[in-house]
Amino acid sequence: MDFIEKVKAKAREVQKRIVLPEAYEERTLRAGDIMAAEKLAKVILIGDPKQIHDHARELGLKHISECTIVDPHNNPKKEEYVELMLKLRAHKGLTREEAERLIEDPLYLGPVMIKAGDADGEVAGANNPTGNVLRPAFQFVRTMPGISVVSGAFFMILEDKQFGEDGIMVFADCAVNPEPDAAQLAEIAVTSARTARAIGGFEPRVAMLSFSTKGSASHPAVDKVTEALRLAREKDPNLAIDGEMQADAAIIPSVGAKKAPDSEIAGKANVLVFPDLNSGNISYKLVQRLAHAEAIGPVLQGMAAPINDLSRGCSVDDIVNLGAITANQAAGINI
Repeated sequence: MDFIEKVKAKAREVQKRIVLPEAYEERTLRAGDIMAAEKLAKVILIGDPKQIHDHARELGLKHISECTIVDPHNNPKKEEYVELMLKLRAHKGLTREEAERLIEDPLYLGPVMIKAGDADGEVAGANNPTGNVLRPAFQFVRTMPGISVVSGAFFMILEDKQFGEDGIMVFADCAVNPEPDAAQLAEIAVTSARTARAIGGFEPRVAMLSFSTKGSASHPAVDKVTEALRLAREKDPNLAIDGEMQADAAIIPSVGAKKAPDSEIAGKANVLVFPDLNSGNISYKLVQRLAHAEAIGPVLQGMAAPINDLSRGCSVDDIVNLGAITANQAAGINI
């Protein structure tokens, strides 16, 4: 069973409520139909029920009736959601009039439903830019306790099974934060470990990467990584994590034994935390292209509930797979 099939199998077990707010978008509607047919989640579509059912019939979809459809313009919970929005954002200047308007926007309704406990996660972005998807998430779902930074992780599925966890590795942050400071880097390490457990199903062994291994070089950039390691250990004392170390010391046992002989992580890492977005983004793309690895992501991590952003060029399968990943995240959000 490959990685995505394992993710789907777990999604079928946990049966989380996943919101697809772009229900008028054809790829999203097809993906919702597949997710319902394959029992990957309890799918929630946002939109006018008649329009959605009419479109589904035109497309020949058979399982939309198994989805919950929430009409943003005729929602019996509208007032309850408006009150919740005001409770969370009135101090930021949100007025009742604005809240009543925003709650009819599917991209706002989805996160508010999650905050209210009526859904577990969301997948969006097939028809909207990233900012439109994430702005409501940051305002109403917010980050998980003890975490202030949202980051993007990729699961790298390698042909060579000697690396990582039987060929699976987590790379972070490869998508969001250009220059994380030590505290943010520590949070990225902790949330990446949680992502490895929740979605990958394996115990993380985290390497904090640098151009230095255990003091082989001296530079403020190295100091940032060593400070991040200290803070990560404070945040999660049971986490298997070490650094600073070069990439070869992190993943090649013979190099790790030579460069960091006292480390339990060196040569065995399955989660790589990069010191900045330049190194993370460049590395995942090089591994993807040169090693013919499959890069699955970015999976957004650090939110109090999972809200994942699609590329507007995504396929139906991309939406289905990210829906299953989001269900896995929702199941493991408290670990």
